[in-house]
Amino acid sequence: MRIAIDAMGGDYAPDEIVKGALQAAQTYQDTEIILVGQPERITEILGGSEQPKNISMQPASEIVSMEEHPANAVRKKKDSSIVVATQMVKKGDADAVVSAGSTGAQMAAALLGLGRIKGIERPAIVTVMPTLEGGKLILDVGANPDAKPEHLVQYAMMGSIYAEKILGLKNPRVALLNIGSEETKGNELAQKTYPLLKQIPIHFTGNIEGRDIPFGRADVIVCEGFVGNVLLKTSEGLAGALFQLIKEKITSTTARKLGALVIKPGLKEIAQMMDYAEYGGAPLLGVNGISVICHGSSKQKAIFNAVRVARECVESQFIEEIRRELPRFQIVQN
Repeated sequence: MRIAIDAMGGDYAPDEIVKGALQAAQTYQDTEIILVGQPERITEILGGSEQPKNISMQPASEIVSMEEHPANAVRKKKDSSIVVATQMVKKGDADAVVSAGSTGAQMAAALLGLGRIKGIERPAIVTVMPTLEGGKLILDVGANPDAKPEHLVQYAMMGSIYAEKILGLKNPRVALLNIGSEETKGNELAQKTYPLLKQIPIHFTGNIEGRDIPFGRADVIVCEGFVGNVLLKTSEGLAGALFQLIKEKITSTTARKLGALVIKPGLKEIAQMMDYAEYGGAPLLGVNGISVICHGSSKQKAIFNAVRVARECVESQFIEEIRRELPRFQIVQN
């Protein structure tokens, strides 16, 4: 197995990306890890010591920054790390690509380079959200802000397959994000999507409200990209603010600091449960190749786990599974 890693993408690139790649190479010795980017910068981080034999480099002179227009940058910067890494998957030189760089650029590179799976109208960016019942899938979180009912149905199908094959959830519960649990609630998109989700062969449990998501009351939550992105960013901000508030309050007096020592192990466990780095990343669903998207602030741990996700996608033949399953969901096209 060969996995290409965009060494230049992310807030902490290339240092943390290379460190995560090294850890993956040492752990998965049956996998070739290919660092794509500027060789001089990568070599500097690798150092002069002997490296694992299953790690190599693929030169790419350009970098797509977070501030650039994704599609324009991908078209103009043919030798950027994300474009070169994606092209390696297209040509068969790699089985998957992993990147913590610009999500828009990664999606553009995947659409232009890999194309969509035949029958899939719109790709979806999926994220694994930590909950009290473990990681649950939210999709779409930004690929398609203005979705149609048939797009959400395809998201539900792909999310269900991913939850079962990669997360190991048997008969995953799929829910539609809405402002109420009743079937008649929501905007026009939600009301038109609900009856379609009832017809297709998934474990559809109905609508789910935002407050129920952190309790893990559904395994796959489907929504359009605009709502999904707002949900994701709000959840991240709320979690960060809550942990900052806890830290400030439990260390505000000497007595509280002493008490903090007692509960510190429990707080560490909570932090670990809510840490996105535990999940690494998730693939862009619907494109004709495995392109794993990581959080922009990913460090070594997240990159290592993203490689694990990429390996699982390749081993489970995830793309082929979607192709096989897609005909069962064509009811919405008739």
